[in-house]
Amino acid sequence: MKEKLIVQLFDSGILRKACYAIAFAGCIAMVSPACGQDVAGGDAVYRNPIIAAGTPDPTVIRAEDGSFYLYCTEDIRNMPIYRSVDLVRWERAGTVFSAETRPDFEPKGGLWAPDINRIGGRYVLYYSMSVWGCNGTCGIGVAVADAPQGPFEDRGALFRSNTIGVENSIDQFYFEDGGKKYLFWGSFCGIYGVELEDDGLSLKAGTEKRRIAGRLTDTFDSHGTEGTYIHKRDGYYYCFGSTGTCCEGAKSTYRVVVGRSANLFGPYLDREGRSMFDNHYETVLQGNAAFAGPGHNAEIVTDDAGNDWMLYHAYLRDKPELRRTLCLDKIVWKDGWPEVEGLEPSAESAVPVFK
Repeated sequence: MKEKLIVQLFDSGILRKACYAIAFAGCIAMVSPACGQDVAGGDAVYRNPIIAAGTPDPTVIRAEDGSFYLYCTEDIRNMPIYRSVDLVRWERAGTVFSAETRPDFEPKGGLWAPDINRIGGRYVLYYSMSVWGCNGTCGIGVAVADAPQGPFEDRGALFRSNTIGVENSIDQFYFEDGGKKYLFWGSFCGIYGVELEDDGLSLKAGTEKRRIAGRLTDTFDSHGTEGTYIHKRDGYYYCFGSTGTCCEGAKSTYRVVVGRSANLFGPYLDREGRSMFDNHYETVLQGNAAFAGPGHNAEIVTDDAGNDWMLYHAYLRDKPELRRTLCLDKIVWKDGWPEVEGLEPSAESAVPVFK
């Protein structure tokens, strides 16, 4: 009787339309225009890039509900926010600022390289504000929110290049260690760190900046690093950075490198004991035939199976007009050193494990 009723409903078109609607909704859910990603549930495989649009300099945080929130340099005005439950499929979740709340301490400046954190029960986002090529006046600001999707309240500039004495003060990264809070930042004129007050919203009174990487000069050095990220593991601090050209499309030479130290402020060394003060480091990830300029990695995220994952941006060589797209790859640890398998972006990979 049930089978006969189903046949009648399908023949009448009622059930057939419902099936088509469900199938269409499923396709939309699996291939979102926001993320450009097609994850086959049965295959449990994702394909790079996971967001096929401009998402440079990513930063990511896992919220209390288990969702991931990602922020990046503003190819989308006022700095976009994306949300995901698995690090692979992303949807737009708004912007950090609006036209009314947008910072303005650097006139005509762009909002670059955010860094998201949870400090004292609030979401604290550090950002760089700069005009391309204006290295002397750019700076780093901070904004706060009660929820990862905002609204964010801007608290203004922490410092600018010409007030702290570091050329091209961009690409900041927040780090807690031993009960203290620090901010690291810099570009091809050196990487520096300072201590922050407990709320993370200002420099600690009397703090002095300290250089941790880059040649001991105050001039631009194309072999230096930027996009600093520090990760602590098994008694070592790992200082990740990006070196090369970030923004030349298919000709970009960006790559992710790393040094390690037994102390937060270094010295950071490569495998042979050579210092990042002399621009020595180990390669974590570099371009290949499909991707150019992979770099500026986000925080390492550990999944429920104990695997470490790294988000970063890269150009598709055959579609550079998509700009710096978002990619994801697993970090493997070999003899105490991190790298992406094969030192290159993957075409596809097994998805992270989140229960």
